[in-house]
Amino acid sequence: MTESRCALVTGSSSGIGLGIADAFAKRGMNVFMHGIETADAVESQRRKLADESGVTVLYRQADLTRPAQIRELVHDAEQAMGKVDVLVNNAGIQFVSPIDEFPEDKWDTIIALNLSAAFHGIKAVLPGMKARGFGRIINVASVHGLVASPYKSAYVAAKHGIVGMTKSAALEVAEQGITINAICPGYVWTSLMEKQVPDTAKARGITEQQVIEDVLLRAQPTRQFVTVEQIAALACFLCGDEAASFTGAALPIDGGWSAA
Repeated sequence: MTESRCALVTGSSSGIGLGIADAFAKRGMNVFMHGIETADAVESQRRKLADESGVTVLYRQADLTRPAQIRELVHDAEQAMGKVDVLVNNAGIQFVSPIDEFPEDKWDTIIALNLSAAFHGIKAVLPGMKARGFGRIINVASVHGLVASPYKSAYVAAKHGIVGMTKSAALEVAEQGITINAICPGYVWTSLMEKQVPDTAKARGITEQQVIEDVLLRAQPTRQFVTVEQIAALACFLCGDEAASFTGAALPIDGGWSAA
């Protein structure tokens, strides 16, 4: 991986996004982090990544449900780092509820953040990538972009949409040195996952421990959670020259879930 490459990773103040940002930095990439927290709240993480890797690590707060703020985020990243070679659309939220009880505002927010934000981000970075003849776009989808689960209608719809958009966009830029792929993780133990356990327990009428053992891990034949580090390693591979022929792919990393 070339040291001069620069990456913008959305939702990188915690969880999968932070893991990807950390892996990129350790491999010599400059990283522009994003989150909904204030810069002061993320400063210790930003400084730690920069100090440990010796690369430029910056941060900006933005509300990705607002397209104008997405455009501003990309513009600021390009201005600060000179370019955006790699875009990782990772930011997302989850809400668990039967569809006939699903709050409409929750549906709108999940679609805006988990799907539309990726569209606006891709649209904003492509002109620069096309001009340079190089780009790597990684959409963090989900195994729920390949298969469905009950009580997650908005999330499943958004992630299926991400997979479809990944394929379509990849075909448009296939001859321009730009690859666009989707990573489809199974269950990863992050704060997002932890927060949905009580809602899932309520929706299914079971205990939280039963959710973990009989719903989450039961879905994955390995009976293990996917790790943030495993996802970050796949993201790093997709950014390299050796992955130039990987494009338009929806790559499951789900402990065998989608194979069952």
